[in-house]
Amino acid sequence: MKQTRLVKILAAGVACAAAFGIALAQETTTTTTNPVTGTTTTATTTSTGTIAAYTPDSDYFTFRTSADAAPVRYYYTKDTTILDPEGHTVTWSAIRPDMPATVYYTSVGDRVVVRKVILSQPATIYEKKETTTTTTKP
Repeated sequence: MKQTRLVKILAAGVACAAAFGIALAQETTTTTTNPVTGTTTTATTTSTGTIAAYTPDSDYFTFRTSADAAPVRYYYTKDTTILDPEGHTVTWSAIRPDMPATVYYTSVGDRVVVRKVILSQPATIYEKKETTTTTTKP
């Protein structure tokens, strides 16, 4: 009786893990080509991976979808939103290299323009502590 119950629980766990993995791996792309101008427009697409590099003074960051993939430039605008895992808006200073994230973007011409970045782990805030030691002579 106990083994059957354990097998059912494990099977349900495996099924949930598989469904979660499939949901994360899906990407949605809708491409429309204007027959008059010949321009191609791509709707919002999702990509999961790791932020490879970010320079605060630039208009892009590089993003890697897997460890063996080459990093790609993802351009951002003032309307790009960055969210922590709980859904709270954070600033660009929370972005660090090698930070896992999900990026929602649109292709505009030859550029990948980011609409939203959801960080997969909370941003670490470092505090600088200073200590002062005072010695007195008798």
